[in-house]
Amino acid sequence: MNSVVKDVSDSFKKSIVVDVKSGDTVRVHQMIKEGAKERVQVFEGLVIRVKNRNSQTSSILVRRQTGGIGVEKSYLLHSPLVTKIEVMKRGKVRRNYLTYMRSLRGKKARLTSQDFDKNAVNDVRDIEAEKAEHELKIAQEAEHAKIETEKVAEQAKEDAKAQAVLDAHKANETSAE
Repeated sequence: MNSVVKDVSDSFKKSIVVDVKSGDTVRVHQMIKEGAKERVQVFEGLVIRVKNRNSQTSSILVRRQTGGIGVEKSYLLHSPLVTKIEVMKRGKVRRNYLTYMRSLRGKKARLTSQDFDKNAVNDVRDIEAEKAEHELKIAQEAEHAKIETEKVAEQAKEDAKAQAVLDAHKANETSAE
């Protein structure tokens, strides 16, 4: 029974996830739905905590200072709404949960940066997700083209009606004279 639950849970996991650690400055791209529209929102900040690293429920807590006010957001790494995570800087820390960063301001809130290969860390390509995204894009383009052709056909019908009305007026004018 336990293996069945694990198999189902693993089917929803992303095949590859960026290796994020506490102390990293990351840029998280998240899909936001507003009514019928979808857009990607980017949130950049410091990773304060990484939870359940190898699990389906692995998550990160990202903190950002905006206008002197600290904003924290938690992201599930395997969520389909999180489209991309980029590691911008890697800080040198010796803890997993950086609670002390909440009380620091200004220069004291800086971490010593570590050298790392930015391209190697961020080069995570999920072929299946890219394929699904490409198919979705093609479907949207096809739907858009269909709507455009319907608009053109409707416009042609309206032009034909207008031309018929003009012809009828001309015929009435010539018969009246």
